[in-house]
Amino acid sequence: MLDRVITAVREVAHKEIIPRYLQVERIYKADGSFCTEADLAAQGSLLERLYEISPVAMIGEEMPESQQLEQWEAGQEGIWSIDPIDGTSNFMNGLPYFAVSVALMRGGRSVLGVVYNPATDEMFYAEQGKGAFLNGKALPLSRRKIPLNKAIANVDFKRLNRKLAVEIVAKPPYSSQRNYGTCTLEWCYTAAGYFDLYLHGGQKPWDYAAGCLILEEAGGHRCTLEEDDYWASYPWRRSVIGALDHDLFIQWRDWIRARLPDTGSAR
Repeated sequence: MLDRVITAVREVAHKEIIPRYLQVERIYKADGSFCTEADLAAQGSLLERLYEISPVAMIGEEMPESQQLEQWEAGQEGIWSIDPIDGTSNFMNGLPYFAVSVALMRGGRSVLGVVYNPATDEMFYAEQGKGAFLNGKALPLSRRKIPLNKAIANVDFKRLNRKLAVEIVAKPPYSSQRNYGTCTLEWCYTAAGYFDLYLHGGQKPWDYAAGCLILEEAGGHRCTLEEDDYWASYPWRRSVIGALDHDLFIQWRDWIRARLPDTGSAR
């Protein structure tokens, strides 16, 4: 199944996405975000290809919200979670940080994940219990032991609590910070060892489903701002604190939680 998903993702990306790179106009959605003709074409093709592989429920970022919720409720025995282009604004502006993300979930948890950046030909993938890979190479590509103050962090500020965001900007505990605007790749870059730390204030299933499994299968660690059990948190706005190294993860998690508003202890 994994090989078939990888093939489908690669073929859809090169048929529907790359030919439209820098050639499409944005379409504004009801929530103020936007998509493109490439998002819609890629999602339609992926839905068809994946249904042939396994005919289970499906959620895609470009579906109406009511349909997403309906499919999610119907998909506890199996559901495809799809983001046809994660990083649409990057895609439209020519920044080579965008990806197709596909995950198969069962019981609300990911069992297979594929994230592909067609601009760089980076194919990340994992199956539950079988490790994670980038273009055939086992992840992580590098692993290092460093203190928190020497780490490189990927931090997305836009959904963080203001108190925490201000504290990070004013007194960052790490050495350097990045944000690529593509959740799915950020998960994978953490799994590869490109980043030491990851922080995001809230993601939808298609943002985290594939990348979370890839980080986990690479030996990485993650929780949410409030929950040690990542999968126990609310699935439609799931935050993430992540790191590849366990000791660094504990330091990062504890530093963040010490600066959250006092709404009760984390579980």
